[in-house]
Amino acid sequence: MAYTESTMLPLGIEAPDFRLPDVVSGEKMTIEDVKGDMATVIAFICNHCPFVHHINPKFSELAKKYQKLGIGFAAISSNDVKNYPEDSPEKMVEVAKKEGYSFPYLYDETQVVARSYHAACTPEFYVFNRKMRLVYRGQMDDSRPGNDIEVTGKDLKSALDSLLRGEHVSTNQKPGGGCNIKWKKDMDPNN
Repeated sequence: MAYTESTMLPLGIEAPDFRLPDVVSGEKMTIEDVKGDMATVIAFICNHCPFVHHINPKFSELAKKYQKLGIGFAAISSNDVKNYPEDSPEKMVEVAKKEGYSFPYLYDETQVVARSYHAACTPEFYVFNRKMRLVYRGQMDDSRPGNDIEVTGKDLKSALDSLLRGEHVSTNQKPGGGCNIKWKKDMDPNN
């Protein structure tokens, strides 16, 4: 497992749209379907990554709390399931139920959506304001497996709390870090 950091998409860009299947409901969903009245969080995650396993319980808890406050959430898995079958849509359903996801878990089979977000790793978080402009991208917090820092979600929470108070989100943001997205050979941005 190679540690990879997010590429830090430029702040202010409009949320890239998508039309992806939610593995639990089977419905195709767009950014409009998942957006919240106050803000929207898009997370790139997957089933097998130990960095995602590490933050999953807190992420699920935060989503439930902030969804009640008008913030929309969606998670996207873009990994190559041919070479990483544990990230298949069928396994995604199992993870979503086990973790109690209260948000859509979307499958990006073509990896086009991951490319449009310049996603590089799992977990990686993007927060868009009510105008669907990027105001935060990066990590949930400083915790990583084995570093003995408690998973609190402080960075993500700080961005969401600022938006809920009608304040600007600090531009002092740290990249997300974890497993690299498992690109299909023809989609790998490093080729």
